[in-house]
Amino acid sequence: MKTSKDPRHLKRITLMQELFSWDFQKKDYSQDVTMVIDNLEKIDKLIRLSAPERPIAEINKIDLAILRLAAFELIIDRGAPPKVVIDEAVELGKEYGSDSSPKFINGALGKLVEIEGIET
Repeated sequence: MKTSKDPRHLKRITLMQELFSWDFQKKDYSQDVTMVIDNLEKIDKLIRLSAPERPIAEINKIDLAILRLAAFELIIDRGAPPKVVIDEAVELGKEYGSDSSPKFINGALGKLVEIEGIET
């Protein structure tokens, strides 16, 4: 059972925070974050397709960091089951985002999974 002390959960929090920070200050970050940043063109294209009602520039920066991390895990890294990635992203949205973040993140990632044909 996942707890707030789970090392994978703590790592995702750190990566989300680094991605959030990167949006404001482009500097050197961990290798994991650099791998996400190196794939931003593909990731952001998928986010645009999965959340067409919200342009990237209008997405809350915390939500965007969470979506970018989850999209990376879903389509490039593929190290965790899709349900786990989506659940973690929604949990991060609840903890760090606004009241509407969990619903928005869940919907966008659900659409992304559908677009990419990823089995959950």
